[in-house]
Formats: sequence, C-alpha cells, structure tokens
Amino acid sequence: MASFGGFLYAAILLLLCIFHVDVVRGQSTHPTEANALNAIKGRLIDPMNNLKNWNRGDPCTSNWAGVTCSKIPSDAYLHVTKLEVFKMNLSGTLAPEVGLLSELNNLNFMWNNLTGNIPKEIGNISTLKLLNLNGNHLSGSIPDEIGYLENLKRLQIDQNKISGPIPKSFANLMSMEHLHMNNNSLSGKIPSELSKMPGLLHLLLDNNDLSGPLPPKLADTRSLKILQADNNNFSGSSIPSAYNSIKTLIKMSLRNCSLQGGIPDLSGLPGLGYLDLSWNQLTGSIPTNRLASNITTIDLSHNFLNGTIPANFSGLPNIQFLSIEANNIHGAVPLAIWSNLTYKGNGSLVLDFQNNSLDTIPDAFEPPKAVVLLLFGNPVCDASNAARAARLCQPTSVNKVPSGPQVSINCVACSTDKNYEYNPSSPIPCICAVPVGVGFRLKSPGISDFRPHKEVFEFNSTSQLGLSIYQLYIEEYIWEAGPRLNMNLKLFPNNTNLFTMSEVMRLRQLLAGWEITLPDVFGPYELLNFTYADEFPTVISSGLSKGALAGILVGTVTAAIAVSVASTVFIMRKRSINRTVSRRSLLSRFFVKVDGVRCFTFEEMARASNAFDDSAEVGQGGYGKVYKGKLADGTAVAIKRAHEDSLQGSMEFCTEIELLSRLHHRNLVSLIGYCDEQCEQMLVYEFMPNGTLRDHLSVISKRPLNFGQRLHIALGAAKGILYLHTEADPPIFHRDVKATNILLDSKFVAKVADFGLSKLAPVPDVEGTLPAHISTIVRGTPGYLDPEYILTHKLTEKSDVYSLGVVLLELLTGMKPIQFGKNIVREVKSAYRSGDIAGILDSRMSSCPPDCATRFLLLALKCCQNETDARPYMAEIVRELDGIRSVLPEEDLFSVNSTITGSSVTLGNSAPDSQAATTRELFNSLQASSSGQAYSGILSGTVSPR
Repeated sequence: MASFGGFLYAAILLLLCIFHVDVVRGQSTHPTEANALNAIKGRLIDPMNNLKNWNRGDPCTSNWAGVTCSKIPSDAYLHVTKLEVFKMNLSGTLAPEVGLLSELNNLNFMWNNLTGNIPKEIGNISTLKLLNLNGNHLSGSIPDEIGYLENLKRLQIDQNKISGPIPKSFANLMSMEHLHMNNNSLSGKIPSELSKMPGLLHLLLDNNDLSGPLPPKLADTRSLKILQADNNNFSGSSIPSAYNSIKTLIKMSLRNCSLQGGIPDLSGLPGLGYLDLSWNQLTGSIPTNRLASNITTIDLSHNFLNGTIPANFSGLPNIQFLSIEANNIHGAVPLAIWSNLTYKGNGSLVLDFQNNSLDTIPDAFEPPKAVVLLLFGNPVCDASNAARAARLCQPTSVNKVPSGPQVSINCVACSTDKNYEYNPSSPIPCICAVPVGVGFRLKSPGISDFRPHKEVFEFNSTSQLGLSIYQLYIEEYIWEAGPRLNMNLKLFPNNTNLFTMSEVMRLRQLLAGWEITLPDVFGPYELLNFTYADEFPTVISSGLSKGALAGILVGTVTAAIAVSVASTVFIMRKRSINRTVSRRSLLSRFFVKVDGVRCFTFEEMARASNAFDDSAEVGQGGYGKVYKGKLADGTAVAIKRAHEDSLQGSMEFCTEIELLSRLHHRNLVSLIGYCDEQCEQMLVYEFMPNGTLRDHLSVISKRPLNFGQRLHIALGAAKGILYLHTEADPPIFHRDVKATNILLDSKFVAKVADFGLSKLAPVPDVEGTLPAHISTIVRGTPGYLDPEYILTHKLTEKSDVYSLGVVLLELLTGMKPIQFGKNIVREVKSAYRSGDIAGILDSRMSSCPPDCATRFLLLALKCCQNETDARPYMAEIVRELDGIRSVLPEEDLFSVNSTITGSSVTLGNSAPDSQAATTRELFNSLQASSSGQAYSGILSGTVSPR
C-alpha cells in the first residue's frame, strides 16, 4: 500500500487535471486546425495505435499525443503550435491540410515510415521555425514553396528518397541555420543562391547525386561552419580557392566527389578542425601553408598527390588522424610530426602513409606508444629496412574511431519493476533508479576519436540540460557511415529513484527542440529516441498565468484528502500502465538500432502478397521465394520469405536487420521492414519494377539495352559497392555480386541487393593488429567467385571487384558467367588474344562507340585478373566508368537520360545487324592498331591498375 504522501501526490495530479479542464472550459481548438488534424490522422497508418486519443475530444484540451497548443492574444481559440510525432512507427502520407496549422512553429515527423511527397502547402505556415521530416521514405522533389518560410531555422529532410534539384527559392530563407538534406537522391548543381542565407551554420548535402562545379559564391556566407558534400559527382570541378575566405568554417568534407585540380591554400581558415578530401582526383603537392592549430583530422588519401610530406603537418597539438594513403608522396618519413601532440583521455594519433613512395626512415626513429604509423606499400619497407620497419610495414586498415567500452557494476540486482537499474556514474553506489533513455547522434562531428573529447561532451551537455555530470551515463557510442557518432545515453535522477513527470518533459523538450548548444567540434546533433518507463501526458500551454496555476494548486491541496480513495484507484491503474509501457520501452530501445525499419506482422505480409499466392512470386533463390506485395498504404514492396531450411537464429536475424538498416545509398536496395513471427522470417524491400540486370541481358528480352544504358547501370552498381567498401562502418564485403543481384528501378537506376552472404570487413584496433582479410568458408555463386578467394579462403574487397568484373563482361557480351561449360572470363580473354573480340560482343547492343566500349572491356579485364593486387579498387572503377560516360557522344547520353526519365525509347530497331557489323569492324581495326596492342599487357598482368 502506498504512503499517504503518495495518495496526496496522486490526488494533486488528478485535481490539477480537473481544475485545468474547468479553467479552459469554453476554449477549444480553432475549428480549421481541428479539422486539419483529423485530415492528417486520416492519411496516416498507425499500427502501434500511438495516436489512439486523436479519436476523442478536442485536440488542445484532450491531450492529443504530440499536439501542443497555446492561446493567441485577442483570440478566443487555442492554436496548435507544435506537432511532434517523431518515432511513432507511423506510415502513410503527410496530408496537405497540414498547411492549415497557421500558428505552427515546430513540425516534427522524424523517424517514421512516411511515403509520398512533401506537401507544398507547408509553405503556407509562415510561423514555422523547425521542419523535421528526416528518416522517412518521402520521395518527389522539394517544393519551391518551402523557400519562402522566412522564419524557418532548421530544415531536416535527410535520409529520405527525395530527388530533383535544390530550389533556388532557398535564397529567401533568411533565418535558416541548419540545412540537412543528406542521404537522398538530389540532383543538379548546388545553387549559389544558398550563399544568401545570412545565418547558415551547417550545410549537409552528402550522399546525393549532385553534379556541376562547386559554387564559389558559398564563400560569401557569413556564418558557415560545416560544408559536407561527400559522395556526389562534381566531375571536372576543382575546390574553389575562394573557400579560403570562409573564416567561420570548421569542417570541410568533400570525400569521393570526382574533384580535380590541386588543394587550395586553406591557411585563411583559422578554425578549421576537420578536412576530408579523400577518394578524389586531386593532383599537385600538398600545400605548405600553416594549418589551424585545433585541426583533428586530415584525410587526403586516394588521390594523385605528389611531392613530400610538408612541414606544416608537424606541431599540430590536437591531430588525431592524418592519412595520405594511396598517393605518390616520396621522400622521408618525418620525425617530428608528433612532437607537439597533446595526449588526452587515452586518445591516439593515426598516421596512415601506406601505398606511397616514401623511401627513408630517419635515424633513431621510434614513434611513441600513442602513435600508430602505417607504412605498408612504400619502398621504405623493402628488405634492407625489414628489421627496423617490420612493425610499421604490415598491411592493414585502421579503425580510427573505436567504440566506447561497456561498464559492469557489482551490485545486487535491482527490481525489474519500472526498469530500475544502477547508475554507473553515481557517487553513491548501487542506487536503483529509472533512467531516461536517449538515442543521440552527432551528424557531422569534427573529430575522429571521441575519447579525448568525452569529458567536454559530458560537461557541456549536462550543464545545458540542468543536470549534474554524474546524472549522465554514456552507455555506448558507435561510429557509423558518414562518419557519424551514434550514442546511447542514459539520464538518471539526482540520486533518487524516479524523475518527476515535469522533469522528464523538460528534458524531452530541450532535446527534441534543439535547445541545447554543443561546442562546434561536435557539430549538429539529432534525437533518435527518447524513452522512459512511465507514460506522461503531452504538454499543453493554454496561456494560463503562473498565479492562476498556483491558486489551483492551493485549492487542490485542501481537497486532496477527500479524494484519497480515488487516488488509490489512480495509482493502481498507473502501475498497470507502467508495466505495459515498460514492455513497450524495450521495443523502443531495439528500434534505436534499426531506425526507419518497420516490424510487420505475419498477417500484414499475408495480406500484402495475397496469402503468398503463386501469382505474386517474382523470384526464388537459395534463401527462399520473393513475392511482390502491396502494403496497406499502397507501397509496392518485395517480400523475401525464408524457407524452413534457411531460417536463422533470432540474434543472427536481428544482426542482419541492423546491418541492412545502416545502409543508405541510392544504388543499394532499401530495407523497409521485416517479419519475425510464427516460425517465419521475412525481409521487406523496396520493389524494383524493372527486375534484375540478368533479365535485360537475356536473349528473350524484348527491349535490349544499348551501350549507354549498360554503362549507366554498371556505374550505378559500382557506386553501390563502393559505398559498402568505403562508407559503411565497418566496411562490408558483399560476397555475392552478380547480375541477378543488381536490380533496376522504374528509371533503370541500378541497385545492389541481397546481402545474405555479406561479411563485415575486419576492423583492427588502434595498434593495427588485425589482418586485412576474412578467413571464411568460400560462399558465392560459381562463375563470379574470385579465384584467389577459392584457393586461400581469404575474402577481401578485391573479391567483390572480381565479381563486378564478371558483371561488366556480361554487360558487354550478353553471355552468362558459365554457359554450356564455358567460362565468360576465359572466353573473353581467349577472344582478345586471338583478335576476335568483336565476335563475342552482344549483337543486340546498339549505340556502341568502339573507343568507349574498348575502355569498358579493358576495365572489366583488369577486374578479372587472377592476382588480387593486380585488380583496381572500387573507387578507381567508378572513376573510369565515369570517365567513359564523360566522353560518350551526346546522342548516346540522350538515350540514357530518356530511359531514366521514363520516356519511351526504341532500342535495337535501326538495322541491328548492320550496326553490329560496323561495331565489329571498328573493334577489329582498333585492336590491330598500335594503341590496341598496348592493351595486351592487361592479360599478362603487366599493366598497373592505377
């Protein structure tokens, strides 16, 4: 039985609600806004019934979930000012009636499963300050109308499927500070009009399909701190020298953007702390100008830089990661590069100088323990230096961002009621308390190692949350692709058992409203989840004064004893609710790890596939059958249903889902959800209406692909695999790249699928002790398997390169990897040696420029070299395919674009036999020429892959 104080507290809460309703009696939500909320509810699918109370009462006076209201002066109605329904497993579409919420300042639908377009009517909400739609499945283009929201400070539409250009109307966003549009399919140029936003702090555009030159006008921004545009295609563009005048810039990340030219002088950026220009085509020497002293990360790897390691790399006290891997740097390994390093919080310095031309190690050369120096692939590692450099010359890659350790506490187990647990950070040991769980992610951190900055993060975050440092426990932090830092935080009450509900709501508002400001080095953050063991009502601001509320409280205390019996019932009911919500919170914690992935019931899957009718079957493999389905909201999906022999254990199944949920790229098939019940395991993917690549190479295909289309598909597939190798963290080896696992969407965009055999690449610790391969049983598809992998059982990224090379040969010849006892690699090599390569070209392939097709063939043969080291890296494959595309005749590019935009294209109808004959003649003449003879080195392995 609860104490009298408990009864009194419950009675106060109960009577507060009674008196609150009495005070606002006669006030109600503005009718237009109430109707708008009902229209919004009508377009949503709510499988978890999170919006169940939207079916009763008035929105503002009945505590509708996620709805916050305020009273506007000289208005008899209450108005909706916040609509926050993030992470509620909602699907469906966002109704255009949302534009009728005329007083809204915060619209938050993050981390749901919404589909459809962003309603242009949002542009009518002139009061809007925060628009957060990230982590959904929204598509279509960004409405121009969004660009006229003069009060908008934060726009987050990242991690959707939004396409089209960035509107030039964004020049009107005079209040904009945070513009997050990464991980979509945006195309076209970055508009120079973005420079007109006077308060723009963070511009995140990475992982899109943007092109054209980088706009020099961005240098006109007055406040820009982060420019992040990795994994776009600014082919032919250089880094504007004007960027050296962005005095406020602290992070510039332009990785894998096909940038050319030299590295500009960046000495004019006094606050620059993070520079990533890796995986481009930059040339020249590394500038010797002085860099900012607070820089933590410099990544210039995988370019074509030359010269020596400059002296300005020495004496950087906060440097954590410096990489010039895979360039043409020569000379001596510098001795003083770590001389002024400040070692904090068990931090370390990683110096990755692998695969260059460094030839000298200074005398008395011994890096400190906290420094990891990698020299593999340099002349300095030859036999004469083997004894001195043995430890430094091992082939490896580096996990520059280790995860946080788990901490165990030796205390008697807490009660399971209300999810009690111990606070490992508390100065008073073994106090059982119910923490608030927070999924928290740094979206663009300016560091490579969190450990030296952990205390700063703890101090700043707790001080702004109004907590003591020991009330925050960082349970885990994991670096993800981006790189982004995903953190699981726990906020504990101040040496008591429970937070008050008002305290929980206060913390939630600070985090969900971005009302805390972290130091610039941590970049922007986002809230992934917020869970507590007790339910709490949505906050409603009805415009009541503090004095009025105080009067109500005094009256309530007087009446409290009279309602003790009612309070007992209230407490018993609340305990029941707590037990239900405790179970629900466990599910919420699981979903922190699988953001954006829906959990379907078996019944939903059966309805979607017409009870798995044979007519819905679209494919079959070793895992099981694949069905085309249609979800309740009309979304077309592919349902991959495991047969009984291929069912995995629960942990393995969850691990696969978690792995797939982290992959977001326009050239990878998206995982929408899963089903794991009734002895069934199903994965639900986006549906690819144009089937597999193999379907279109088949002799029975009614619309054979021309060369431009095949090149476009090859480039898309290569980009998807490049993402797995370089952007996924840890990297992923697909292990089953083949034509049937390359799917084509409605616009013939290639998407790599089927990760059932994929393996995480080995990630060594900071000492670099793990090997760069995986020793595993050979798995894959005959005809695509890497010969060296078959012999040694050593799986590397080059195994995927070999498999993709086979796919490239399929695209060029139309042949299958193994057919009638013939192997496609041997057949093509034999035909090349005999001078009859034209004889095995796909005769149905129209618009095939011989010079382009020859480059395509030579690249495929490089990929299919027997020796692993002779094959190119995936980034080099992407560069070469992109280079072939850049010289493709304009009329062939038009035919590719016509297919992509859905226009009707006639393929192979203009005298295909005549066209094929012309192609063969040109090939034969080209192969017989002196330039053609030079290519024969590929078959003997004498041509460098770079």
